[in-house]
Amino acid sequence: MSSATPSQPASSALEAELQALRAENARLRTAATRQQALDAQYQLSQARFRTVFENSPLGHKIIAPDLTILQANPALAAMLGLAGPEELVGRRILEFADPDHNAGWHELQTRLWAHKLPNFTLETCLRRPDGTSFWCQVTAVLFQDDGGELGYTTLEDISDRKKLALSHQRLYDAQETILHLVAHDLRNPIAHIQMVVELLRRDEAVLALHSASNPEGVLKFLNLVDHSCDQAHALLNDVLYLGQLEASRLEEHHTDLNAFLDERLAAFRLAARERGIELVLTLPPQAQHANIHPDKFGRILDNLLSNALKFTPAGGRVSVRLEKHPGHIRLVVHDTGLGIPEALQPHVFDKFSSAKRPGLYGDTTTGLGLFITKQIVELHQGQIWLESYENRGTTFFIDLT
Repeated sequence: MSSATPSQPASSALEAELQALRAENARLRTAATRQQALDAQYQLSQARFRTVFENSPLGHKIIAPDLTILQANPALAAMLGLAGPEELVGRRILEFADPDHNAGWHELQTRLWAHKLPNFTLETCLRRPDGTSFWCQVTAVLFQDDGGELGYTTLEDISDRKKLALSHQRLYDAQETILHLVAHDLRNPIAHIQMVVELLRRDEAVLALHSASNPEGVLKFLNLVDHSCDQAHALLNDVLYLGQLEASRLEEHHTDLNAFLDERLAAFRLAARERGIELVLTLPPQAQHANIHPDKFGRILDNLLSNALKFTPAGGRVSVRLEKHPGHIRLVVHDTGLGIPEALQPHVFDKFSSAKRPGLYGDTTTGLGLFITKQIVELHQGQIWLESYENRGTTFFIDLT
């Protein structure tokens, strides 16, 4: 009669344990292989992302909830005039935001992190360290990261699109200007001319009699015709210039403003002397240069000086001053004339301004001069404003970056 040896149960248990270990080992190898495949897939995905991120012509960045830039691509650095992305990392995008457009970034911040919107788009303006600016469309997407929720943003430069839209708007405004001109401002001078012509046509004998007995009366009629023609001519010239301004592109030239202003004032020195007005030009000791369109920028000076001479009485003073400030140049045109009533000042730069008034010397005014001036200043990326006090004079300021 046979019996099992004591080693058989132990051997069976060991075999079972070995089989379990082999199965676990196979499972781990399978899991490791699967993990390696996932790692390879992740690395490939990361490589693809880096290729797109680094080589995209659009600006890309990853931002934290406080709008700090955590990562940026070379295109964004180039848009902002920086040498490389490393100059952006750790800085808040608000450092580059135009002060007038900070609200858009705060809205993006609120929509993504407070309201948990998956994405948000805005159009905004950014400023480079050199002071120039550009328009961009920002698309932001909220995503989960190990450290929390981050924002992935794409920036597209839309400056050309904005310029095109502005050009279309200006062309539309120019059409409205012409309609306004035909419907309103040209009616009065043309009506005056028609009235005088009708009077002359009605009775030639009366005209001959008046010419002999009352030459001053005939001269008065002729002066009215002449003044009405001048008024209509001035209006048409301003409207035509405005139309050219809307349709043209600004071709700037690097210009010595000291020499430019001195030459441009030459035409006004005689007119000032004839009216008994002192015209003074003050320039910095060193030549100041700026990128301007000489003809159009000259129109700015012509309009401001013409206005100053129109409203400054004999014995008064008109001064033109060029000042150098950190980051910009300032042109100042000051007169000691009548000044502009406070109620009219908000409308000075309006098209066909309600602030237009006849000058002290019977000069014709169209209500378009300062509107054109402001348009040209803005085409130069500049700013214009004024300070005026009745019976004390007016000062216009222009800043150019």
